[in-house]
Amino acid sequence: MQLQDILFSQGFGTRRVCAGLIQQGHVQVYESNQALAPVLIQDSAINLEATGLRFRVQGVDWPYQQPAYLVLHKPAGTECSQKPSTYPSIYSLLPSPLRLRPQKGAVQGVQAVGRLDQDTTGMLLLTDDGKFIHRMSSPRHHVPKVYEVGVKHPLDAHQVSRLLGGVVLDDDPAPVRAAACEAVAEHHLRLTLTEGKYHQVKRMLAAVGNRVETLHRSQMGGLRLPEDLAPGQWRWLSEADLSLIKG
Repeated sequence: MQLQDILFSQGFGTRRVCAGLIQQGHVQVYESNQALAPVLIQDSAINLEATGLRFRVQGVDWPYQQPAYLVLHKPAGTECSQKPSTYPSIYSLLPSPLRLRPQKGAVQGVQAVGRLDQDTTGMLLLTDDGKFIHRMSSPRHHVPKVYEVGVKHPLDAHQVSRLLGGVVLDDDPAPVRAAACEAVAEHHLRLTLTEGKYHQVKRMLAAVGNRVETLHRSQMGGLRLPEDLAPGQWRWLSEADLSLIKG
């Protein structure tokens, strides 16, 4: 695969822009996984093995990822939208190549796997793999998502029992049940869901007479949000991470 095509596939601009970056000396390539320093390449048409390739563009190291999978620690006060209405977009937290990766159709870049409300924090997956987004979002696959919920009123066994048994939301006569539910502390509930409805956690707590004060997603599938990933930070997902998520 030509180096300019590799950069294009990773979101560094049009093929002409990518060729220019290479010819102007802004691109270096690691010749092996063990190489400590990259080598300058100024031939945009040079053919390289893309899989496993590491390269440096304008001083920043990148691994070749096709497709891309990453996890973001979503901070409060951000929207999961390309065109936010009130708060900054989560996509503004990502470097431009991730936002500009070419895709079929009008959509560009990685997309969030589901959405979190602007005041909800925690684990958010992003990818340009449409099949992965569908699999993770579809209620048929029952991917568990764990939420740490801060509530206004003290929790009791009756509330936990109702959440496990099923509560009826105002727009759906079918009961919605928690896959798991634990009162960690008087005002801290750990709730596991396998489907995603609009404002589901908030509406479920309201249905049992309580109110959500804080909401944080800590886990998807078998993968927990890394403890050393600060709000607003992101990282690539490994094959091991993906296996934990998919189950």
